[in-house]
Amino acid sequence: MLNILKPHLFLRTIYDIDLARLAKRGIRGLIMDLDNTLVGYNRPDASTELVRWMSGAMRMGFDVCIVSNNLTRRVEEFSGLIGVKSVPKAAKPRRRGFRRAMTKMGTDSKSTAVVGDQVFTDILGGNRLGLYTILVRPLDDHEFLTTRLVRRVERMVVPRPDSR
Repeated sequence: MLNILKPHLFLRTIYDIDLARLAKRGIRGLIMDLDNTLVGYNRPDASTELVRWMSGAMRMGFDVCIVSNNLTRRVEEFSGLIGVKSVPKAAKPRRRGFRRAMTKMGTDSKSTAVVGDQVFTDILGGNRLGLYTILVRPLDDHEFLTTRLVRRVERMVVPRPDSR
């Protein structure tokens, strides 16, 4: 497996992230993908569990920024709903969106983790900058057509442990 495609950590969901352990690693900023990482594809609402998790992360001292390839309106409305920063139309895996997020959070590559459900956008983009990368399982089977096609390639390149 190419190391640039390999996440540092595989988890089932964001709720399985050990925030205390990340803090001990020196992580202060969390770059989070939106669709199928925080909520199902194109879902406009945040669950009570997600709001509670985000509040807890921020109380622990983490800064959070959603970095998404989705449109500005979708990303900004959702990030405003849960009270975090955002970078829409990020063009992941390009580095620009990740860098913008770190600037907004006041973090650097050693103090930032990326959490997402896609290897070729979230993990590749984070690893290109030396960030700590966490791959989670997609929350929903409903996805953009091209994402479904890319997932087939992902499974061949980066086998995921069965964590369901």
